[in-house]
Amino acid sequence: MNIFIGNLGRTVTDQDLRQLFEPYGAVDTIEVIIDRETGHLCGFGFVEMPERGAARAAIAGLHGMNLGGRACAVNEAYWWVRDHEASLIPQSGNILPSLQARV
Repeated sequence: MNIFIGNLGRTVTDQDLRQLFEPYGAVDTIEVIIDRETGHLCGFGFVEMPERGAARAAIAGLHGMNLGGRACAVNEAYWWVRDHEASLIPQSGNILPSLQARV
């Protein structure tokens, strides 16, 4: 299951997210999204967990948790991609490479 993590602090790393999610089960991939022009964190990321039950437990356990000084939002990622699909494609037609596979 692909999980969206939003409202991340500017210092949160992939390793921070791994430490939070691994107690709930296996983690396949973690990606904190970075703006390719500025190199700054965008404040959100994705975690892929192969076991649906473990992913749901992680969502329930981590949603609203203080991470990097902010209460993070943790949800199944399908809603984020669906609701933001059009906004991810700039007028030039180029999509952010890190999100291309998710759209």
